[in-house]
Amino acid sequence: QVQLVESGGGLVQPGGSLRLSCAASGINFSAYAMGWYRQAPGKPRELVARITIGGRTNYVDPVKGRFTISRDNAKNTVDLQMNSLKLEDTAVYYCNAGQVLGTKEYWGQGTQVTVSS
Repeated sequence: QVQLVESGGGLVQPGGSLRLSCAASGINFSAYAMGWYRQAPGKPRELVARITIGGRTNYVDPVKGRFTISRDNAKNTVDLQMNSLKLEDTAVYYCNAGQVLGTKEYWGQGTQVTVSS
């Protein structure tokens, strides 16, 4: 049974920081590219950051310089460090695993991040 379990969401003031973590089980973690997506109310789900099996990263422009994605293949985890948070970062954040040599894809249940003063 494949599970992606996110944690670390919460309420933070603008300018604050949060660290999201996703723990994966039931997959060969090192064979999956990992990503963080988010969905704000009334908006489609969008990619935030992605990390390849080799550790290369890419970010969408709104979070560049503020967010950092990292993975630990020994612990089967992928983290998202979010600094200088803005009101517009408020969303449900989802962990995603995409099989590199295949078509399998999995999602976590999401964790709420609310940036508010």
